[in-house]
Amino acid sequence: MTQLLETRGVGKTFGRVTALEQMDLVLSQGEVLGLVGQNGSGKSTLLKIIGGLVQPSSGEMLLHGKPVRLRSQSDATMHGIGMVHQEQSLVPNLTVAENIFLDKPNAAKAHGLYRWNRLFDAAAAQLRKIEIDIDPRATVEDLRFAQRQQVELAKVLAVEDLVSHPPIILFDEPTSVLTPDEIRLLFRQIERLRQTAAIVFVSHRLDEILHISDRAVVMTDGCKVADEPVTALDRESLYRLMVGRQRTIRAPRAVETRPAESLTPRLDVTGLSTGRQVRPATLAVAPGEILGLLGVQSSGAEEFCRALFGAEDDVHGTIRLNGKQISVTSPAAAVQAGIGYLPANRHVEGMLKGRTLVENMALTFGLDYGHRGMIVNRRAERRVASEWITRLRVKTRSADARIDDLSGGNQQKVVLGKWLLSRRLQLLLLDHPTRGLDPGARDDLFAVIRSEAAKGLSVIFIADTIGEVLDLSDRVIVMRDGAMSAEYNLNRGDAPSEEDLVRAMV
Repeated sequence: MTQLLETRGVGKTFGRVTALEQMDLVLSQGEVLGLVGQNGSGKSTLLKIIGGLVQPSSGEMLLHGKPVRLRSQSDATMHGIGMVHQEQSLVPNLTVAENIFLDKPNAAKAHGLYRWNRLFDAAAAQLRKIEIDIDPRATVEDLRFAQRQQVELAKVLAVEDLVSHPPIILFDEPTSVLTPDEIRLLFRQIERLRQTAAIVFVSHRLDEILHISDRAVVMTDGCKVADEPVTALDRESLYRLMVGRQRTIRAPRAVETRPAESLTPRLDVTGLSTGRQVRPATLAVAPGEILGLLGVQSSGAEEFCRALFGAEDDVHGTIRLNGKQISVTSPAAAVQAGIGYLPANRHVEGMLKGRTLVENMALTFGLDYGHRGMIVNRRAERRVASEWITRLRVKTRSADARIDDLSGGNQQKVVLGKWLLSRRLQLLLLDHPTRGLDPGARDDLFAVIRSEAAKGLSVIFIADTIGEVLDLSDRVIVMRDGAMSAEYNLNRGDAPSEEDLVRAMV
């Protein structure tokens, strides 16, 4: 195979923090390289260096056998390197077509101005390439999150048409917000691309790495610790290389001996609906119960949780918490009642960029930890935030580090910790909480959720996968077209198959 890319001793430091150390890597045409590692292991830093977004502190990179220094993403694009980002890089107030060709200065232009019909036609051709029906004239901010991810993919694959030599395509967690059908479409594109391109594929889903990759590189603390053909690996061995320990398997559940009817529900919902997204729904959640919601995109699960948190308009129905009817007309009212919500899009709705970990974690409930009037006890805030940073295994140099400096998975842990440090939290709503988490961090997160549930916290979570919902839940409700289509009580011995759950979802 023809060698396209080589890194020799590439390293990156941010101040006193070493993000990447002495990375030697070879990438050849026709190869899919699976890149795995825990959150903060250096994967994204390596991809950003290859993609021109970050300048290395040491080492060199060779492209087609010649040393190259990529000074920007646009520079990398013109060299035939495209990157699908974990956190989307689109400009919300521009059209789909403009975003696809934004970093490709000669596309559909004449004398520096867009030829709009030509631009829209070219964008439509890129969208057809990935079998996606999105209007190239649509404004990106009007698209669903998963549609924006598809536009991100089309934008990157347009790199193919810019260069005469084989391109290099970097995928940083591309499947985290895609449905199973969309993932299959993506994998078809990767199979097509491997005929001419070299591909780096990053995913925390180990089954995906083993399915699509030819070779797996494992990173830990900024260093490469393994480089193996996937034929020599299985899920358990790959997990051990990443995490350094055996995977924890949840013990079989004991069948409930106390009927749920004998418990006063923590949450009691009657006829809850939100316009056309959620049809009238009725359910109860017991103290300490973990309820998993499962459904395809637009099933209504996300809107149902947002309605409970006061983040949806046109909400009808009755909500009781601990037997008392409450009016959740806004997120502030939900927080006051003891309801917390971890959003799927943490960057937009869950965290304050530019602020420290302590400031983010103490944002909502800092006043609970000792204050006189409006004077906050900063020492108490820092102490409890540090305790949760340790417990959640957040990888950071300091509690005073900016949240922007953390990997995506560690940011997710901080946003979760913001709710768990509350003394008044009764019900926690988790919208795809494992998105961006590596398998080890996912297991740590599940252990914390189970521990808090054992103390009486009620949890409703929307799962990314069927395996997750079966692993964590006491009870599973499947949603389809805004309605609850099936329910399984795992504590009472229900054992739905994957086929049962898929049938209820679609």
